[in-house]
Amino acid sequence: MAKLVLIRHGESTANRDNIYTGWSDVPLTPLGIKQAQRAGKLTAKLGINFDMVHTSMLKRAIVTANIVLDDLNQNWLPINKTWRLNERHYGALRGQNKDETRQIYGKEQVALWRRSFDAVPPLLEHPDDDRRYAINGILNEPLGESLHMAYNRLLPYWIDQIAPRLMEGQNQLVVAHGSSLRALIKYLENISDQGIDGVEVENGEPIIYELKSDLSIQNKIILKEA
Repeated sequence: MAKLVLIRHGESTANRDNIYTGWSDVPLTPLGIKQAQRAGKLTAKLGINFDMVHTSMLKRAIVTANIVLDDLNQNWLPINKTWRLNERHYGALRGQNKDETRQIYGKEQVALWRRSFDAVPPLLEHPDDDRRYAINGILNEPLGESLHMAYNRLLPYWIDQIAPRLMEGQNQLVVAHGSSLRALIKYLENISDQGIDGVEVENGEPIIYELKSDLSIQNKIILKEA
């Protein structure tokens, strides 16, 4: 039986300021650093020896992963960074205040963009010129994504890189983002397209799955500070 631990990064400056972020690269706040340290200490109490760490290409997740590994005293572990674990791309909404978008577009529309599985936010006119996402010189950054689209680009990484290791009994740590982890949880727990609307992943609260060899869930716990 292998363990899979999912951790959402600590609070970012965009979380603090109530701003859509997506693929924008923003740092942790001082509170976010504390949340990452708390996540590491809570996970350390379980005594899990991880075999590999997976994170996104955004520094709020990367820094969180490094802080967690420091508290686990497992800094030597290999870390795979992939755009497939990036936060959902919020398109033209990024950088905007969430409360202000409710005033502009209406609460119901914003709720659909934020929580539903299929609603696509307003798109960017063109992708950013960011070499992190250039493959053979061609930019691979979306103009905006629904959760469904994020789910589809995440699954190949799960199938190729994470699931096989879990099936071999290797414990895996994934440090990512609210929406990308919601997409992964939807897959793991076979949550309906409608049911995922009510799933929330809090900053810095480790989610621990004990998985059988066929990757069915034996047990799930969420670590919260007492």
